[in-house]
Amino acid sequence: MQKQRAIVIGGSIGGLFAANLLERQGWRVQVYERVADDLAGRGAGIGTHDELFAIMRELGIAMDESIGVRVAERVCLDERGAVIHRLAWPHVMSHWVRIYRPLRERLAPDSYHAGRSFVEFTDDDGELVAHFDDGSSARADLLIGADGLRSTVRACLFPDVQPLYAGYVGWRGIVEESTLPPALQEQLGNSYYFALPPGEMLVCYPVPGRYWNYVWYRPTLDDAELTDLASDATGPHVRPGLAARLKAIARSALAPQLAEVVERSQPFFQAIYDVETPRIAAGRVVLLGDAAYVARPHVGMGVTKAALDAASLCRSLESTKDIDAALARYVRLRGEFGRRCVRRGRRLGAYIEARARPHLAWPPGALDQSPERLLREIGATLAEIPELGIDL
Repeated sequence: MQKQRAIVIGGSIGGLFAANLLERQGWRVQVYERVADDLAGRGAGIGTHDELFAIMRELGIAMDESIGVRVAERVCLDERGAVIHRLAWPHVMSHWVRIYRPLRERLAPDSYHAGRSFVEFTDDDGELVAHFDDGSSARADLLIGADGLRSTVRACLFPDVQPLYAGYVGWRGIVEESTLPPALQEQLGNSYYFALPPGEMLVCYPVPGRYWNYVWYRPTLDDAELTDLASDATGPHVRPGLAARLKAIARSALAPQLAEVVERSQPFFQAIYDVETPRIAAGRVVLLGDAAYVARPHVGMGVTKAALDAASLCRSLESTKDIDAALARYVRLRGEFGRRCVRRGRRLGAYIEARARPHLAWPPGALDQSPERLLREIGATLAEIPELGIDL
């Protein structure tokens, strides 16, 4: 019997989870990634969840201490460096590449095609045909769009769905711990830090390899300012003058311990968007990960959500030989999960967005910036989020 065939558009973590899980079920899978370079050089620090590790173990990926750094507590510091709130919070912080690399290495070299940009698909009497920018094509029984925020597959299905800018950006940086003064290294330890200037939030935490990763959410005035920021960028980082301005603000607004981490970094930024897709499957074309829904990073589960999407899709396909029935199940389960993630992300980021858009009507609860709430809710585990406790 001929194996069922799947084409995965997008060779990042969501696509790799889908490809590996489908191959384990006996599918013949081909992955197409638009970026020609190895993606292992991309990404930054991430939070993890037990559910993410469970799927990796299901694939036979060995878990050891190198997967992440264990933190025991969250600590919020004021601008003088004093502790204003502390919360016990045992968790594992990792790095994107620690998840990506073992998934990528499991795939046969001839099943992963880098530098191949998907353009569109056609239906040839029930057989899907994916077309690429080099004029080539590939045929399959199932087409999976795992191509992220600016998904081309999603655009083929729903051309009117566009990412919605949330009014703020996440300034990011990663710093080798050995470059920090020894006294600061000892003071930071292995905790997860917060700083909460009015209408802003910075989180800073250790990641594998003895690095410190930070994300600093700051509003922009309008979409034009975001365009200016993008035009100032040179490669992955912003121009020196803009970086110097960010560091000066850090010295006046952040705890000295955290300002020092920002000071020693080469900042880059990530614009924050929401994406909510009306359906995550149409015919034999299905979306997962950020191609389906993008929730703001405050939910803290972009990688875990992609893994859970892929696992749910594969379980649905394994439960029946009827692909259409399997996709209907996937749409029902993961569509609702994605919508809830988007709503939660909007709620957690509302007080930052409100500073950029004060003309909108914001209920008082949306402006709550108390450390007691944020240290508990930002990046919470799935077990602590009742509204997300579905199809795990």
